[in-house]
Amino acid sequence: MPVARGPQINTRSAIVVGLSGVVVAAVIAAMVIWAASSSDDVTVQLGDTDFDAGSAARLSEEIADNGPWLVPDVAGGGRDIVVNHLGDDPEAGWYAFDARPSGETRDCFFTWDDGAEVFVLTTIQDDVVCSDATATATGEGEGVTVYPVTIDDGRVRVDINFESNEESDA
Repeated sequence: MPVARGPQINTRSAIVVGLSGVVVAAVIAAMVIWAASSSDDVTVQLGDTDFDAGSAARLSEEIADNGPWLVPDVAGGGRDIVVNHLGDDPEAGWYAFDARPSGETRDCFFTWDDGAEVFVLTTIQDDVVCSDATATATGEGEGVTVYPVTIDDGRVRVDINFESNEESDA
């Protein structure tokens, strides 16, 4: 039984295919360079622009039962926040702010002191000493950024990417 030979590629066909590939690559590179240089306005937006804390009704009940919610920053570890709710209306009375004043380590974080009615810095580490900084129930305190909170379709939305007055005054 004879063995069939595969397709034969001659030199001219190989050169045409190779040059065609180079021309196509050059055209694509030129289009990418043109598109990149045609505008100075580059906006990179990865993920949401705000933090969806969840259902306002459910979260307000949780905070009423267990106190303010400490939300760790799982992305970079630098923007832990406290979400608090004051009042009976789940559509109003929302506050969000830094879980610690600027300059404090991540080992220190605000916890609610019901007797003093303020947030105080605490730690679970025996060898860590936190400052005596405090914040009000609405997050007002020295070095603490307060974030705008809105209710959108019954969901608590925290604008963690806004520019605070402290940052824009500097």
